[in-house]
Amino acid sequence: MPGDVSSLAVPLWIMAVLSIIEALLLIAIGVGGYLVYSRVMTVVNELEARHVAPLREQASEILADVKIVTSRVAHQTERVDHAITGTIDRVDETAARVRAGVHGRVSQAVGVMRGVRAVIMTLLQRESHA
Repeated sequence: MPGDVSSLAVPLWIMAVLSIIEALLLIAIGVGGYLVYSRVMTVVNELEARHVAPLREQASEILADVKIVTSRVAHQTERVDHAITGTIDRVDETAARVRAGVHGRVSQAVGVMRGVRAVIMTLLQRESHA
């Protein structure tokens, strides 16, 4: 009979066995994936411990050296700037003193020359009136 339940028993058993095989296969894939993941993580941790950690330490040492050098350069730059500023101030002060000294002497010389000119002009005017 086409509607008989006994005729469906074999295909149902086949489907049940295939479902169990699929479940076992999925469990095996999950366990295998976990094993691969744990091995990869072990390799990554070993690589990090062997290679990355020493490089990180070296980079930290280099950065510490760079900080020290930068600090020294900044200090020396400050000293040079202070020295240059002091030198420029002294040059300006010296130039002002020289200017004041020259101006005083030139003023005296101009005064003497004006006096001599006034005397000469007075003498020339007396001669022209006489």
